[in-house]
Amino acid sequence: MNYFLKANKNLLTYSLIIMIIIPIFGINFVLSLVSNILLILFLIPILLLLLVFIGFNYYKSKISTCNNCGAISLGLSETCTNCGADLENISQRNQFNKRPSESTIEVKAEEIK
Repeated sequence: MNYFLKANKNLLTYSLIIMIIIPIFGINFVLSLVSNILLILFLIPILLLLLVFIGFNYYKSKISTCNNCGAISLGLSETCTNCGADLENISQRNQFNKRPSESTIEVKAEEIK
């Protein structure tokens, strides 16, 4: 009997704790506690992924490319750090004044012999 108590000390401890908690608080409390812990364990990674996605899209929208020299900037300045061109005027002209036919690339197929 003494060997059984030494080998199963954790099992005995946890079973005694459960035997004390369930009559005092009830099964509903224990089930809701366990379900809330599991819910938190599943929702925290989803919340972190959502925050990373929002942050990535925020910084992606701030990136601008200079059409004069092709340099990439984070959008903190109004002028290109490489060539000095005005980034705001270039991006506004390109967004509103381009016709769809100018934006598409025509590709002609050729047969290779």
